[in-house]
Amino acid sequence: MAIPSTRSRSAVVLTVIVAALGYFVDIFDLVLFSILRIPSLQSIGITDPIQLKVIGKHLLDLQLIGMLCGGIAFGMVGDRFGRLKTLFGSILLYSVANILNAFVTTVEQYEVIRFVAGFGLAGELGAGVTLVAELLPTRSRGLGTTIVAAVGLTGAIAAGLVASVVPWQWCYIIGGVFGLMLLALRVGVSESGLFEQTKTHSVSRGNPLQLLWPPRRLARFALIVLSAMPIWFVGGVMFIFAPEIGRAMGISDPVKPAQVIVWAYLGVAVGDVASGLLSQWLRSRVRAILVFQSLLMVAIALFFLFAPKSEQWFYFMMSIVGAATGYWAVFVTTASEHFGTNLRATAATSAPNFVRASAVIITSIWLSMEASMGAVTATWILGSCCVGIGMIAAMFLEETFHRDLDYVER
Repeated sequence: MAIPSTRSRSAVVLTVIVAALGYFVDIFDLVLFSILRIPSLQSIGITDPIQLKVIGKHLLDLQLIGMLCGGIAFGMVGDRFGRLKTLFGSILLYSVANILNAFVTTVEQYEVIRFVAGFGLAGELGAGVTLVAELLPTRSRGLGTTIVAAVGLTGAIAAGLVASVVPWQWCYIIGGVFGLMLLALRVGVSESGLFEQTKTHSVSRGNPLQLLWPPRRLARFALIVLSAMPIWFVGGVMFIFAPEIGRAMGISDPVKPAQVIVWAYLGVAVGDVASGLLSQWLRSRVRAILVFQSLLMVAIALFFLFAPKSEQWFYFMMSIVGAATGYWAVFVTTASEHFGTNLRATAATSAPNFVRASAVIITSIWLSMEASMGAVTATWILGSCCVGIGMIAAMFLEETFHRDLDYVER
Protein backbone atom coordinates (compact mmCIF):
# COMPACT_ATOMS: atom_id res chain seq x y z
CA MET A 1 0.00 0.00 0.00
CA ALA A 2 1.55 3.30 -1.02
CA ILE A 3 1.02 6.70 0.54
CA PRO A 4 -1.86 8.37 -1.33
CA SER A 5 -0.69 10.90 -3.87
CA THR A 6 -2.97 13.56 -2.43
CA ARG A 7 -1.12 13.42 0.86
CA SER A 8 2.19 15.23 0.92
CA ARG A 9 5.26 13.58 2.36
CA SER A 10 5.69 16.52 4.76
CA ALA A 11 2.21 15.93 6.20
CA VAL A 12 3.03 12.28 6.86
CA VAL A 13 6.34 13.24 8.50
CA LEU A 14 4.50 15.78 10.67
CA THR A 15 2.04 13.08 11.73
CA VAL A 16 4.90 10.79 12.81
CA ILE A 17 6.49 13.69 14.73
CA VAL A 18 3.26 14.60 16.53
CA ALA A 19 2.54 10.96 17.41
CA ALA A 20 6.11 10.56 18.72
CA LEU A 21 6.01 13.76 20.79
CA GLY A 22 2.55 12.83 22.06
CA TYR A 23 3.93 9.53 23.30
CA PHE A 24 6.91 11.40 24.79
CA VAL A 25 4.55 13.45 26.98
CA ASP A 26 2.43 10.35 27.62
CA ILE A 27 5.41 8.41 29.01
CA PHE A 28 6.68 11.49 30.87
CA ASP A 29 3.46 11.56 32.88
CA LEU A 30 3.07 7.78 33.11
CA VAL A 31 6.35 7.30 34.96
CA LEU A 32 6.16 10.49 37.03
CA PHE A 33 4.05 8.85 39.69
CA SER A 34 6.57 6.01 39.98
CA ILE A 35 9.26 8.60 40.65
CA LEU A 36 7.20 10.95 42.80
CA ARG A 37 5.28 8.31 44.76
CA ILE A 38 7.27 8.74 47.97
CA PRO A 39 7.89 12.55 48.07
CA SER A 40 4.37 13.44 46.94
CA LEU A 41 2.71 11.16 49.51
CA GLN A 42 5.06 12.35 52.24
CA SER A 43 4.10 15.95 51.48
CA ILE A 44 0.43 15.18 52.17
CA GLY A 45 1.19 13.44 55.46
CA ILE A 46 1.88 9.79 54.57
CA THR A 47 5.21 8.88 56.20
CA ASP A 48 4.95 5.25 57.33
CA PRO A 49 7.02 3.05 54.94
CA ILE A 50 4.33 0.36 54.75
CA GLN A 51 1.64 2.95 54.00
CA LEU A 52 3.84 4.54 51.34
CA LYS A 53 3.99 1.17 49.59
CA VAL A 54 0.32 0.22 50.09
CA ILE A 55 -1.17 3.61 49.18
CA GLY A 56 1.32 3.97 46.32
CA LYS A 57 0.17 0.65 44.88
CA HIS A 58 -3.48 1.68 45.34
CA LEU A 59 -2.92 4.92 43.42
CA LEU A 60 -1.03 3.06 40.70
CA ASP A 61 -3.91 0.58 40.45
CA LEU A 62 -6.39 3.43 39.99
CA GLN A 63 -4.22 4.92 37.27
CA LEU A 64 -4.02 1.59 35.48
CA ILE A 65 -7.76 0.95 35.83
CA GLY A 66 -8.31 4.43 34.39
CA MET A 67 -6.08 3.46 31.48
CA LEU A 68 -8.09 0.29 30.91
CA CYS A 69 -11.36 2.25 30.82
CA GLY A 70 -9.82 4.99 28.70
CA GLY A 71 -8.32 2.48 26.29
CA ILE A 72 -11.73 1.05 25.51
CA ALA A 73 -13.41 4.48 25.34
CA PHE A 74 -10.76 6.17 23.19
CA GLY A 75 -10.53 3.11 20.96
CA MET A 76 -14.25 3.39 20.21
CA VAL A 77 -13.84 7.11 19.47
CA GLY A 78 -10.89 6.39 17.17
CA ASP A 79 -12.84 3.92 15.03
CA ARG A 80 -16.08 5.90 15.00
CA PHE A 81 -14.93 9.51 14.74
CA GLY A 82 -11.29 9.39 13.64
CA ARG A 83 -7.75 8.77 14.81
CA LEU A 84 -6.97 12.49 15.10
CA LYS A 85 -9.85 13.27 17.46
CA THR A 86 -8.65 10.47 19.72
CA LEU A 87 -5.02 11.58 19.57
CA PHE A 88 -5.66 15.19 20.50
CA GLY A 89 -8.51 14.50 22.92
CA SER A 90 -6.23 12.15 24.82
CA ILE A 91 -3.36 14.65 24.91
CA LEU A 92 -5.65 17.44 26.16
CA LEU A 93 -7.18 15.33 28.95
CA TYR A 94 -3.96 13.94 30.39
CA SER A 95 -2.21 17.32 30.14
CA VAL A 96 -4.87 19.04 32.22
CA ALA A 97 -4.95 16.14 34.71
CA ASN A 98 -1.16 16.26 34.94
CA ILE A 99 -1.26 19.89 36.04
CA LEU A 100 -3.99 19.19 38.60
CA ASN A 101 -1.76 16.52 40.22
CA ALA A 102 0.46 19.33 41.48
CA PHE A 103 -2.31 20.72 43.69
CA VAL A 104 -3.51 17.58 45.53
CA THR A 105 -3.59 17.83 49.33
CA THR A 106 -5.32 14.56 50.25
CA VAL A 107 -5.12 10.92 49.20
CA GLU A 108 -8.74 11.12 48.01
CA GLN A 109 -7.91 13.95 45.60
CA TYR A 110 -4.87 12.02 44.39
CA GLU A 111 -7.10 8.99 43.72
CA VAL A 112 -9.46 10.94 41.47
CA ILE A 113 -6.71 12.74 39.56
CA ARG A 114 -4.62 9.61 38.96
CA PHE A 115 -7.70 7.83 37.58
CA VAL A 116 -8.49 10.75 35.26
CA ALA A 117 -4.85 11.01 34.20
CA GLY A 118 -4.80 7.30 33.44
CA PHE A 119 -8.01 7.59 31.42
CA GLY A 120 -6.44 10.34 29.31
CA LEU A 121 -3.09 8.59 28.94
CA ALA A 122 -4.83 5.54 27.52
CA GLY A 123 -5.69 6.98 24.12
CA GLU A 124 -2.50 8.52 22.77
CA LEU A 125 -0.29 5.54 21.91
CA GLY A 126 -2.92 3.39 20.20
CA ALA A 127 -4.30 6.29 18.18
CA GLY A 128 -0.84 7.48 17.19
CA VAL A 129 0.42 4.05 16.15
CA THR A 130 -2.80 3.29 14.24
CA LEU A 131 -2.56 6.59 12.39
CA VAL A 132 1.12 6.13 11.52
CA ALA A 133 0.62 2.48 10.47
CA GLU A 134 -2.23 3.42 8.14
CA LEU A 135 -0.44 6.40 6.58
CA LEU A 136 2.87 4.67 5.84
CA PRO A 137 3.55 2.01 3.18
CA THR A 138 3.63 -1.61 4.35
CA ARG A 139 7.42 -1.82 4.07
CA SER A 140 7.90 1.30 6.24
CA ARG A 141 5.20 1.17 8.91
CA GLY A 142 7.38 -0.85 11.31
CA LEU A 143 10.07 1.84 11.13
CA GLY A 144 7.47 4.58 11.62
CA THR A 145 6.03 3.00 14.75
CA THR A 146 9.54 2.31 16.04
CA ILE A 147 10.35 6.02 15.75
CA VAL A 148 7.17 6.86 17.66
CA ALA A 149 8.05 4.45 20.46
CA ALA A 150 11.75 5.31 20.63
CA VAL A 151 11.15 9.06 20.84
CA GLY A 152 8.26 8.54 23.23
CA LEU A 153 10.22 6.39 25.64
CA THR A 154 12.83 9.10 26.10
CA GLY A 155 10.03 10.91 27.91
CA ALA A 156 10.73 8.61 30.86
CA ILE A 157 14.40 9.61 30.83
CA ALA A 158 13.37 13.27 30.75
CA ALA A 159 10.98 12.67 33.66
CA GLY A 160 13.76 11.11 35.72
CA LEU A 161 16.15 13.97 35.00
CA VAL A 162 13.55 16.65 35.72
CA ALA A 163 12.47 14.96 38.95
CA SER A 164 16.09 14.93 40.10
CA VAL A 165 16.29 18.72 40.18
CA VAL A 166 12.71 20.06 40.39
CA PRO A 167 10.16 19.82 43.25
CA TRP A 168 7.49 17.18 42.68
CA GLN A 169 4.68 19.71 42.10
CA TRP A 170 6.58 21.40 39.29
CA CYS A 171 7.32 18.06 37.64
CA TYR A 172 3.58 17.53 37.13
CA ILE A 173 3.08 21.09 35.90
CA ILE A 174 5.93 20.79 33.39
CA GLY A 175 4.46 17.57 32.00
CA GLY A 176 1.05 19.18 31.57
CA VAL A 177 2.43 22.26 29.87
CA PHE A 178 4.42 20.06 27.46
CA GLY A 179 1.18 18.39 26.40
CA LEU A 180 -0.73 21.64 25.91
CA MET A 181 2.12 23.02 23.80
CA LEU A 182 1.98 19.90 21.62
CA LEU A 183 -1.63 20.64 20.68
CA ALA A 184 -0.37 23.64 18.70
CA LEU A 185 1.08 21.17 16.15
CA ARG A 186 -2.32 19.71 15.35
CA VAL A 187 -2.68 21.95 12.29
CA GLY A 188 -1.45 20.08 9.23
CA VAL A 189 -1.72 16.59 10.71
CA SER A 190 -3.50 14.25 8.32
CA GLU A 191 -6.36 11.87 9.09
CA SER A 192 -5.99 8.29 7.95
CA GLY A 193 -7.24 7.66 4.43
CA LEU A 194 -8.19 4.11 5.38
CA PHE A 195 -10.40 5.43 8.15
CA GLU A 196 -12.11 7.81 5.73
CA GLN A 197 -12.79 4.87 3.40
CA THR A 198 -14.52 2.86 6.15
CA LYS A 199 -17.22 5.53 6.32
CA THR A 200 -18.48 4.21 3.00
CA HIS A 201 -18.70 0.60 4.27
CA SER A 202 -21.83 -0.73 5.93
CA VAL A 203 -19.92 -2.26 8.86
CA SER A 204 -19.93 -1.66 12.59
CA ARG A 205 -17.14 0.68 13.65
CA GLY A 206 -15.51 0.85 17.08
CA ASN A 207 -17.64 -1.80 18.76
CA PRO A 208 -15.51 -3.33 21.56
CA LEU A 209 -17.87 -6.30 21.78
CA GLN A 210 -16.47 -7.39 18.42
CA LEU A 211 -13.22 -8.16 20.25
CA LEU A 212 -15.13 -10.77 22.25
CA TRP A 213 -16.89 -12.56 19.40
CA PRO A 214 -16.39 -14.78 17.53
CA PRO A 215 -14.13 -16.80 19.89
CA ARG A 216 -11.33 -16.87 17.33
CA ARG A 217 -11.15 -13.06 17.35
CA LEU A 218 -11.18 -13.03 21.16
CA ALA A 219 -8.32 -15.55 21.18
CA ARG A 220 -6.39 -13.35 18.73
CA PHE A 221 -6.79 -10.36 21.06
CA ALA A 222 -5.94 -12.37 24.19
CA LEU A 223 -2.73 -13.73 22.65
CA ILE A 224 -1.62 -10.22 21.72
CA VAL A 225 -2.20 -8.95 25.27
CA LEU A 226 -0.49 -11.92 26.93
CA SER A 227 2.55 -11.65 24.64
CA ALA A 228 3.32 -8.20 26.08
CA MET A 229 2.35 -8.93 29.68
CA PRO A 230 6.01 -9.59 30.72
CA ILE A 231 6.84 -5.97 29.85
CA TRP A 232 4.50 -4.74 32.54
CA PHE A 233 5.70 -7.28 35.06
CA VAL A 234 9.00 -5.41 34.75
CA GLY A 235 7.37 -1.96 34.63
CA GLY A 236 4.88 -2.65 37.42
CA VAL A 237 7.14 -4.55 39.81
CA MET A 238 10.85 -4.14 39.06
CA PHE A 239 10.78 -0.45 38.10
CA ILE A 240 8.21 0.80 40.62
CA PHE A 241 9.28 -1.28 43.63
CA ALA A 242 13.00 -1.00 42.88
CA PRO A 243 13.73 0.67 46.27
CA GLU A 244 12.16 -2.28 48.11
CA ILE A 245 13.94 -4.84 45.89
CA GLY A 246 17.27 -3.07 46.33
CA ARG A 247 16.83 -3.03 50.10
CA ALA A 248 16.02 -6.76 50.09
CA MET A 249 19.22 -7.38 48.10
CA GLY A 250 21.22 -5.75 50.86
CA ILE A 251 22.29 -2.63 48.95
CA SER A 252 23.41 -0.18 51.62
CA ASP A 253 22.62 3.06 49.83
CA PRO A 254 18.89 3.68 49.18
CA VAL A 255 17.92 3.03 45.57
CA LYS A 256 16.66 6.30 44.06
CA PRO A 257 13.43 5.98 41.99
CA ALA A 258 14.43 8.80 39.61
CA GLN A 259 17.74 7.09 38.82
CA VAL A 260 15.98 3.77 38.29
CA ILE A 261 13.63 5.35 35.74
CA VAL A 262 16.45 7.14 33.88
CA TRP A 263 18.60 4.01 33.58
CA ALA A 264 15.72 1.62 32.97
CA TYR A 265 14.07 3.66 30.22
CA LEU A 266 17.40 4.43 28.59
CA GLY A 267 17.60 0.68 28.13
CA VAL A 268 13.95 0.47 27.01
CA ALA A 269 14.48 3.15 24.35
CA VAL A 270 17.55 1.35 22.99
CA GLY A 271 15.66 -1.94 23.05
CA ASP A 272 12.68 -0.52 21.19
CA VAL A 273 14.88 0.74 18.37
CA ALA A 274 16.69 -2.60 18.27
CA SER A 275 13.46 -4.64 18.24
CA GLY A 276 11.97 -2.50 15.47
CA LEU A 277 15.08 -2.87 13.32
CA LEU A 278 15.25 -6.60 14.11
CA SER A 279 11.63 -6.97 13.04
CA GLN A 280 12.41 -5.23 9.74
CA TRP A 281 15.53 -7.36 9.20
CA LEU A 282 13.79 -10.64 10.04
CA ARG A 283 10.66 -9.45 8.20
CA SER A 284 8.72 -10.87 11.11
CA ARG A 285 6.98 -9.37 14.13
CA VAL A 286 6.56 -12.70 15.93
CA ARG A 287 10.20 -13.77 15.73
CA ALA A 288 11.35 -10.36 16.97
CA ILE A 289 9.00 -10.63 19.97
CA LEU A 290 10.25 -14.15 20.79
CA VAL A 291 13.89 -13.07 20.57
CA PHE A 292 13.29 -10.24 23.04
CA GLN A 293 11.27 -12.43 25.41
CA SER A 294 14.19 -14.87 25.49
CA LEU A 295 16.57 -11.98 26.19
CA LEU A 296 14.28 -10.80 28.98
CA MET A 297 14.45 -14.16 30.74
CA VAL A 298 18.25 -14.04 30.57
CA ALA A 299 18.35 -10.38 31.66
CA ILE A 300 16.24 -11.05 34.78
CA ALA A 301 18.56 -13.90 35.76
CA LEU A 302 21.62 -11.68 35.26
CA PHE A 303 19.94 -8.92 37.26
CA PHE A 304 19.78 -11.10 40.36
CA LEU A 305 23.37 -12.21 39.82
CA PHE A 306 24.99 -8.79 39.43
CA ALA A 307 22.59 -6.12 40.80
CA PRO A 308 23.31 -6.89 44.51
CA LYS A 309 26.98 -5.93 44.05
CA SER A 310 26.38 -2.17 44.44
CA GLU A 311 23.97 0.66 43.78
CA GLN A 312 25.73 1.38 40.46
CA TRP A 313 25.44 -2.26 39.38
CA PHE A 314 21.76 -2.18 40.34
CA TYR A 315 21.05 0.75 38.01
CA PHE A 316 23.12 -0.72 35.19
CA MET A 317 21.41 -4.09 35.36
CA MET A 318 18.03 -2.37 35.48
CA SER A 319 18.91 -0.79 32.12
CA ILE A 320 19.75 -4.25 30.73
CA VAL A 321 16.37 -5.59 31.88
CA GLY A 322 14.72 -2.49 30.42
CA ALA A 323 16.38 -3.07 27.04
CA ALA A 324 15.04 -6.63 26.97
CA THR A 325 11.48 -5.31 27.39
CA GLY A 326 11.97 -3.13 24.32
CA TYR A 327 9.57 -4.98 22.05
CA TRP A 328 6.69 -2.65 23.04
CA ALA A 329 6.68 -0.89 19.65
CA VAL A 330 6.61 -4.21 17.79
CA PHE A 331 3.79 -5.40 20.05
CA VAL A 332 1.62 -2.31 19.46
CA THR A 333 2.31 -2.48 15.72
CA THR A 334 1.28 -6.14 15.76
CA ALA A 335 -1.93 -5.27 17.62
CA SER A 336 -2.84 -2.71 14.95
CA GLU A 337 -2.07 -5.16 12.12
CA HIS A 338 -4.21 -7.97 13.56
CA PHE A 339 -7.54 -6.17 13.10
CA GLY A 340 -9.49 -4.55 10.30
CA THR A 341 -9.81 -0.79 9.85
CA ASN A 342 -13.24 -0.61 11.52
CA LEU A 343 -11.84 -2.21 14.71
CA ARG A 344 -8.15 -1.30 14.47
CA ALA A 345 -8.09 1.74 16.79
CA THR A 346 -10.22 -0.10 19.35
CA ALA A 347 -7.79 -3.02 19.39
CA ALA A 348 -4.56 -1.02 19.16
CA THR A 349 -5.69 1.41 21.88
CA SER A 350 -7.20 -1.10 24.30
CA ALA A 351 -4.54 -3.84 23.96
CA PRO A 352 -1.68 -1.79 25.51
CA ASN A 353 -3.98 -0.74 28.33
CA PHE A 354 -5.10 -4.29 29.02
CA VAL A 355 -1.39 -5.08 29.30
CA ARG A 356 -0.83 -2.16 31.65
CA ALA A 357 -3.89 -3.11 33.70
CA SER A 358 -2.44 -6.60 34.12
CA ALA A 359 0.03 -4.93 36.48
CA VAL A 360 -2.84 -4.52 38.99
CA ILE A 361 -3.03 -8.31 39.30
CA ILE A 362 0.72 -8.85 38.93
CA THR A 363 1.65 -6.36 41.67
CA SER A 364 -1.00 -7.80 43.99
CA ILE A 365 0.46 -11.28 43.52
CA TRP A 366 3.97 -9.90 44.01
CA LEU A 367 3.08 -8.14 47.26
CA SER A 368 1.48 -11.34 48.57
CA MET A 369 4.51 -13.42 47.59
CA GLU A 370 6.93 -10.81 48.92
CA ALA A 371 5.32 -10.94 52.36
CA SER A 372 5.93 -14.68 52.62
CA MET A 373 9.15 -15.32 50.69
CA GLY A 374 10.88 -11.96 50.34
CA ALA A 375 11.20 -9.48 47.45
CA VAL A 376 14.06 -11.24 45.66
CA THR A 377 12.52 -14.73 45.49
CA ALA A 378 9.06 -13.33 44.71
CA THR A 379 10.40 -11.24 41.84
CA TRP A 380 12.41 -14.11 40.34
CA ILE A 381 9.59 -16.68 40.50
CA LEU A 382 6.82 -14.34 39.31
CA GLY A 383 9.02 -12.89 36.56
CA SER A 384 9.84 -16.34 35.21
CA CYS A 385 6.14 -17.27 35.15
CA CYS A 386 5.15 -14.05 33.36
CA VAL A 387 7.84 -14.40 30.69
CA GLY A 388 6.93 -18.05 30.16
CA ILE A 389 3.26 -17.20 29.61
CA GLY A 390 4.24 -14.40 27.23
CA MET A 391 6.43 -16.71 25.14
CA ILE A 392 3.68 -19.32 24.80
CA ALA A 393 1.23 -16.63 23.68
CA ALA A 394 3.70 -15.21 21.13
CA MET A 395 4.24 -18.64 19.59
CA PHE A 396 0.57 -18.77 18.61
CA LEU A 397 0.40 -15.25 17.12
CA GLU A 398 -0.21 -14.87 13.39
CA GLU A 399 2.58 -13.22 11.39
CA THR A 400 1.43 -9.80 10.15
CA PHE A 401 4.60 -8.20 8.77
CA HIS A 402 3.43 -8.20 5.14
CA ARG A 403 -0.28 -7.74 5.84
CA ASP A 404 -2.17 -5.11 3.82
CA LEU A 405 -4.21 -3.06 6.30
CA ASP A 406 -6.94 -2.21 3.81
CA TYR A 407 -9.60 -4.63 5.13
CA VAL A 408 -12.51 -4.62 7.59
CA GLU A 409 -13.82 -6.98 10.25
CA ARG A 410 -17.23 -8.49 9.54
